[in-house]
Amino acid sequence: MIEARIRLLPRVAIALALAMASLAAPLAAQTAAPGAATEARLKKVEAEVRALQRKVFPDGAGKFFEAEIAPPASTGTATPLVPAGAPGAELIARIDAVETALARATAQAEETANRMGKLEARLSALEQGAALEAGAVPAVAGPVAVTAPATASPNPPRGSITGTVAGNTAAMAAASTPAAKPSAARLAAVAAIEKPVSSDKGEDEYLYGYRLWEAKFFPEAVQQLKATTEKYPRHKRISYSRNLLGRAWLDDGKPGTAAQVFLQNYQADKAGDRAPDSLLYLAVAMTRLKETQRACVALGEFAEVYPQEAAGRLATQYGAAKGAVKCN
Repeated sequence: MIEARIRLLPRVAIALALAMASLAAPLAAQTAAPGAATEARLKKVEAEVRALQRKVFPDGAGKFFEAEIAPPASTGTATPLVPAGAPGAELIARIDAVETALARATAQAEETANRMGKLEARLSALEQGAALEAGAVPAVAGPVAVTAPATASPNPPRGSITGTVAGNTAAMAAASTPAAKPSAARLAAVAAIEKPVSSDKGEDEYLYGYRLWEAKFFPEAVQQLKATTEKYPRHKRISYSRNLLGRAWLDDGKPGTAAQVFLQNYQADKAGDRAPDSLLYLAVAMTRLKETQRACVALGEFAEVYPQEAAGRLATQYGAAKGAVKCN
């Protein structure tokens, strides 16, 4: 056992010598201008290695084993000593800066999305007004085409609702005049009308048209409601949309076009929610066109087909319509 330990001592000495030889060059490179403290520490380590050699080889003092693996030759240029933690600290600082910038950009994106949602609603109204201003909406300047039911006779009898309106299309079309060019103030006012946003797009479109009509923006309401009836022909609000479209034309001073829309809504579905309203306002439109006989036919059919409405929900409007025309 003792002999094994003695044999091991030269190996330890060789390893220590190699380690010291390997460390000598890096220490010299890192301390191009060593201070007094560094020099003292280096001399102390060298002295301890020599003492260890004398102890291991008592009769061979002064021997020094060169390292088998020599350190790379120095280029003569001193490499500054960089703290081990510096690269990590710099990386963490850069990551913190990126995270801060990302958080700021995310907040700005959310705020921008919120603003864009509001601007899109206003832009939609502005585009409609711009289309009116540029004359790009032919529907506003002309009558609405009416398609009679397939069962209608090509030569309807005198006094029928179909003959009342369809037989007088040219006169009613001539009564419609182009919409006036909207001013900048009007466009801004229209843009201020908020458009509803829900999961039911057809309902939203109808309600937006209603708000425009209620605010007395009749040409814009016509534009909106006409688009709604074309895009959602089977929506539950279709009877409402067509009737309100006729009301918008009528309130905009175009009774001829309004009459065609009222007739279409009535004939399309006589059981529709606003079919009674359309038949009654058809009579109002005929009265404004000074078509007394046709107005009376419409009033008579209204009273016959919708007696409950004539005596109930639409009693006031029915009374006013009858008072505005003299029927035999």
